[in-house]
Amino acid sequence: MSARAWALLLVLCGTIFLEGIDVAMLAVAIPSIRADLDLSTGTAAWVMSAYILGYAGFTLLGGRAADLLGRRRMFLIWLTVFLLFSGLGGFATEGWMLIVARFITGVSAAFMTPAAMSIITTSYEEGPQRNRALLVFAGTAAGGFSLGVVIGGLLTQLGWRWVFFAPVLLAGALLIAALRLLPRTGAAAQVPDKTAHGFDLPGAAAAAGAMMLLAAGIVRLEHGGSGRQLTAGAFAAGLLLVYVFVAVERRSAAPLVRLAIFRRASMVRADLGALLFVGSFFGFQFMATLYLQELRGWSSLETSLALVLMGLDAILAPTLTPRLVNRFGNTRVVLGGFATAIVAYGLFLPVGGDWSYGMMTPTLILTGVAFALAYGPLSIAATDGVAPEEQGLASGLLHTSTQFGSAIGISAVTAVYGLASTTGAEGELGAFRAALVVPVVMVVLGLAVTATGLRFREPRGPHSPDDAPVPARPTALTPSGD
Repeated sequence: MSARAWALLLVLCGTIFLEGIDVAMLAVAIPSIRADLDLSTGTAAWVMSAYILGYAGFTLLGGRAADLLGRRRMFLIWLTVFLLFSGLGGFATEGWMLIVARFITGVSAAFMTPAAMSIITTSYEEGPQRNRALLVFAGTAAGGFSLGVVIGGLLTQLGWRWVFFAPVLLAGALLIAALRLLPRTGAAAQVPDKTAHGFDLPGAAAAAGAMMLLAAGIVRLEHGGSGRQLTAGAFAAGLLLVYVFVAVERRSAAPLVRLAIFRRASMVRADLGALLFVGSFFGFQFMATLYLQELRGWSSLETSLALVLMGLDAILAPTLTPRLVNRFGNTRVVLGGFATAIVAYGLFLPVGGDWSYGMMTPTLILTGVAFALAYGPLSIAATDGVAPEEQGLASGLLHTSTQFGSAIGISAVTAVYGLASTTGAEGELGAFRAALVVPVVMVVLGLAVTATGLRFREPRGPHSPDDAPVPARPTALTPSGD
C-alpha cells in the first residue's frame, strides 16, 4: 500500500481506538466519579448505560446514513460531535449532565464507527489488501478495549475528568488529519444521487426506537428480579417496533435496510459470532475487574496493570492474524479464536480467593490471543462480498451486534452474580465462579454458530435478482499502488 493509504488507515484506526479506550477508561473511573459527584448507584449505572443505549440504538441508522448521505461527511460531522460532548462530560457537575453527554457521545460513535469501517471496505481492494486493513482496524479496536483499562487507571490517578479530556485531544488530532487525508470524491466520500435514493425516516425512527428499547431491556437484566415489569415492557415495546420496522421496510420504495441482505448466510453468522464473542469478552473483563477490586482489594491502577496482558491482541491482530487468514482462511482462524477463548475462560472458573497473579496469567494471555484470532476475521466475514453501496449497512449491522453483545455479556454476568451471591467470603467467591460460567457458555455457542462455516454460496434466482448483489470493485482512493 502507498504511504497515503497507510496514513488514511492510521486515521481510521485511530477512530476505533478512540471509541475503545473511551468505554474502557470510563469503566475504571466510574467509582471515582461516583464518589466525587456523590452519585447514587442508579445514576452511576446510567452513566455507563447511556453510552450503550446511544450506540446500540443508532448504529444501524449510522451505518446506512454513511451509504446514503456520504461516508466522509458522516465521519467528519460525528467525530466533531464526539469531540465536543466528550469535552462537555469533563465539565459535568451533576449526574444528569454526564448521562446526557455519554448518550450523545454514544450516538456520535454509532455514526462515526460504521462510516470509518465502510471507508476501509470501499477504499481498499477486496482480497488480501482489504483483509489486512480490516485486521489492523480490528486489532486497534481490541487494543483500545484492553489498553483503555490501563490508561483509565493512570488518568484516574490524575483526576477522573481527564478520562473525558484525553479523548478530546486524540479526537482533535484525528479530525485535523482526516480533513487532509479523506478524499472528497470517490467511494470514501460517496454521496448517492438523491433522486435515486430517499431517506426512509419512518424506518429510521422505528429502527432507532427498537434498538434503544431492546438495549434498555438487556441493560435492565442486571437488576435481576427487581423491576421485572419494566424490563419486560422494554422488551415487548422493542419487539413491537421491530415488527413495525420490518413492515415499513417491506413497503418502502427506498428502504433503510434492504431486508434481503439477511439472506447472506456468512454475514449473519459472522454478526452472531461477533455478538457472542464480544459479549463473552466484556463479561469476563467486567468480572475479572470486579474480582480484583472487590474481592482482592486491588486499586484501580493495580487492576489496570494486571489486565494489560489482554492487550496482546493489539500486537497479534495486525501481525500474526493476517498470515493465519491467508494460510487457513477466515473460518478456521475464527474457530481457533473461539476454542482459545473456551480454554482461557475455563481456566479461570476455579478461581480462588488467594490466587497469585501467575495463576491468572495464562487466562489473560489466552484471552488476548483469542481476541486477535476471532474479532478481525469475523469483521472480514461480515463485510466480504457485500456491494459497495451497502458497506455502511453491513458495518452498521456488525457494530450493532457487538454493542448488543457487550450489553448482554455484562448484564448476564451481573445478573448471575447477584442471584448467586450469599453472605461471607466463600459465598461471594462462589458468585464470581457462577458468573464466570456465562462467558464460557457464550463462546461455546459462538463456536457452534461459526462451526457450520462463514462462507456460503449466496442465494440468487431469477425472481429475486437483488437478493445478493454482485460486489463491484472499490473505486477512487486506489491505495493498492506503492
